[in-house]
Amino acid sequence: MRDASINLRALPEQRDLIDRAATLLGKNRSDFMLETACERAKNIVLDQVFFSLDEDKFRQFTALLDAPQEANPGLERLMAVKAPWSTGNK
Repeated sequence: MRDASINLRALPEQRDLIDRAATLLGKNRSDFMLETACERAKNIVLDQVFFSLDEDKFRQFTALLDAPQEANPGLERLMAVKAPWSTGNK
């Protein structure tokens, strides 16, 4: 059960836009806004990944990133498969 309140003020145009989008998704304004805000908040939090390395570990890490990729036959086979929806007209 929802028991925390979130209040905000918006311009009438903003409210109308939000209402239109919510209607298109078959949602009410509150559900739409809460779902959308939570999705955006999760993305922002997930983008804030931080890790710390000492100088030696950082050098090793960057060397791995800069090293040429090893052959990956499985990935090469996968990338060679034509998508079923592809018409081949490129």
